[in-house]
Amino acid sequence: MPLSGGSLFRRGGLARARARARRQDAGRRRGRAGSRMSSPCHTSAVLVVFMALAVVGAEQSKERSCDVIGDESSESQMERALLKKLEPLSPMRFNVTVEKGKTENYVYHFRVCREVNSTLHDFGGLVQTDRQNGKTTVIGRINETQVFNGSDWIMLIYKGGDSYGRHCSGEKRRAVIMISCKRGVIASSFSIISEEREKEQECFYLFEMDSSVACPAEDSHLSVGSILLITFASLIAVYIIGGFLYQRLVVGAKGMEQFPHFAFWQDLGNLVADGCDFVCRSKPRNAPAAYRGVGDDQLGEESEERDDHLLPM
Repeated sequence: MPLSGGSLFRRGGLARARARARRQDAGRRRGRAGSRMSSPCHTSAVLVVFMALAVVGAEQSKERSCDVIGDESSESQMERALLKKLEPLSPMRFNVTVEKGKTENYVYHFRVCREVNSTLHDFGGLVQTDRQNGKTTVIGRINETQVFNGSDWIMLIYKGGDSYGRHCSGEKRRAVIMISCKRGVIASSFSIISEEREKEQECFYLFEMDSSVACPAEDSHLSVGSILLITFASLIAVYIIGGFLYQRLVVGAKGMEQFPHFAFWQDLGNLVADGCDFVCRSKPRNAPAAYRGVGDDQLGEESEERDDHLLPM
């Protein structure tokens, strides 16, 4: 049966619609395949970015510490030991305010082998702040450190501070911190003693504070004899308690037999008693005793009839 023009037109439009739908479906499948292929690459890129940010953050959060003047190979064992000794003070911050009339009003900020403001990355270990205008001046830097000690003190020196203006021939400032021994106190009494700036050279700021880290190790008050006595008593206690438990729980002994090596100590006691009797006796061994017991040989013959009169007749 021949088809009319309208039917042919409808059939052609339907075929075109089906072809367009197939093309769209194929495009969606290709898009999903492409996204699946690009997903691992995208994840790897994100991980790389996160790792880079983590490394940068770790480097920024790591605080700098004291660097002794000179090459690292030239640092002595004493300097390393002193810096290690000062580590308990590193997390702390110390401040002191100084007012001299109306012209000078400063706050000094100090940290032990750490930067006062780590975000500035200026190595400033002791910083002066002018309370009138907010200006900050670095007195000493931790990357130019000197440290030495005495019997009950530690001297910490920060060099390389900001340059003087009219004083001290314009040389760089220097902070000297005297840490004195005070037992029972981790850190206290941070204060400024003086500022020496009237000289041509070698000017400095002098500070002091108290801390137990500067104290020498306390000597033991026990003598050698006391230590030996305590050790001997401890060994005896371990021997008795351990032997008692072994005899009672393992061997099953009762009474005095629970004492470790009871027979040996009993025989030893008898031998010691005999030795004392032999050594401490004040008379010869063959001397007659002052008291003699009554023997059978000293008794006379008894009459066999001594009790006969008591018998009934």
